[in-house]
Amino acid sequence: MFNRFLIVACAALCLPLLTSARASSPSVGFQYARMANGTEIGIWYPAVGKPEHQILGLYVQDCVVGALPDGSEYPLVVMSHGHGGSFAGHLDTAQALARAGFIVAALTHPGDNWRDQGAATRIEQRPAALSALITYMLETWPSRRRIDATRIGAFGFSSGGFTVLAAAGGRPDLGTVAPHCREHPDFFDCGLLRAHPRERVEHAWTGRQDDRIKAIVVAAPALGFAFDRAGLAPVTIPVQLWKAGRDAILPAPYYADVVRDNLPQAPDFHLVPDAGHFDFLAPCIAAAMSNPICASLAGFDRGAFHARFNDAVVRFFQTRLR
Repeated sequence: MFNRFLIVACAALCLPLLTSARASSPSVGFQYARMANGTEIGIWYPAVGKPEHQILGLYVQDCVVGALPDGSEYPLVVMSHGHGGSFAGHLDTAQALARAGFIVAALTHPGDNWRDQGAATRIEQRPAALSALITYMLETWPSRRRIDATRIGAFGFSSGGFTVLAAAGGRPDLGTVAPHCREHPDFFDCGLLRAHPRERVEHAWTGRQDDRIKAIVVAAPALGFAFDRAGLAPVTIPVQLWKAGRDAILPAPYYADVVRDNLPQAPDFHLVPDAGHFDFLAPCIAAAMSNPICASLAGFDRGAFHARFNDAVVRFFQTRLR
């Protein structure tokens, strides 16, 4: 549910570069930007040029930094990370989508990121932040005219999974959180609430559905238990749902299972039997393998899994955002 790491020299690495060489085959372009409120975002898209090797904290990518997008009328996928993370946590999935002809934008959630967890339990703020990212991409991003605004999807992991479910119309009952934590005080989410207590929790959900979102991918969703059948009834768009079979952070059957069982239409459900919670994050660089979020259980190959995972995510959005 959390993803704390230091983005090493991101500001320097993400500065736009002028390139004159054009590659013979499409590559992945990358831009680092900030919204007007200071929210940082990473943007991936089809581009032409010579890729550079770029390290972003625990992760690495090969991209054409600062290039203009090549082509137009691309569908858009926005990404929401887990607690304590950043825009970079799913960069390999973003690159896979960009290679397949998508523009992808991921934000670093204000108040719930690797620098600042002051609003970590203000989870109701997350869907609005994701919607603000969509608005930025459609109305402010310099290359906004290259986006097909009728084809928008969203991807979310852990707290980000909650985010995209709520943005798609899900209405969680936050009144279930206190009973859940009385019954399971050792669960990670309950420990997070103790670390970041709230004076008052409004049980009635006041978030608004973002009708611009036409399909969602949800991996290991946080607070899954808060979504009953009535709460998920408005989520009528296509859903791809992923569950880690050995998730010690959000253990079964309280999270992904509840979402699967309560969606009004059966999702495209994927169980990854030997995966841990953090295996949905991009594979880490060798120097970062001591970080707990980079380690997988013995015998589980995160890199090999992500080849399959990314392919399935791409195919889902290709089918649902035609």
